[in-house]
Amino acid sequence: MKLLLFQAQKFYWASFSKTLDSVPEQNVSETVEEALVVFYHAEAADEEKPKLETKMVKNIKWLANKRQLKNIVLHSFTHLSGSTASPEFAQDLANRLQIRLENTGYRVWQTPFGYFCEWNLAVYGDSLAKVFKEL
Repeated sequence: MKLLLFQAQKFYWASFSKTLDSVPEQNVSETVEEALVVFYHAEAADEEKPKLETKMVKNIKWLANKRQLKNIVLHSFTHLSGSTASPEFAQDLANRLQIRLENTGYRVWQTPFGYFCEWNLAVYGDSLAKVFKEL
């Protein structure tokens, strides 16, 4: 699992083009302010990692809490590794993350899974505002 996390002043996204035939048609655009934006890349080996979800939640909450951010955006970003998990695993993982985070008081959005999105990201300047994690 590769995570690229941003403490963002603002994150805008819009569906651009569908990359998976199996996902529903979506034409969305949205903006979230004061959010932790999580670009995640699920790798093939992740499908066998039993505590991966818990580690992801802990890392997300840790960084969000550094700036008291209660908004979380999950964005599947399969450009961080050459190995890729199945789309079903990656989408299911994101759905489970969303539930766990919402159950602890966060508001969570997911960008359209199986789409390239256009986006605009405004990130704070300090070093903790941009974090890469490999789990």
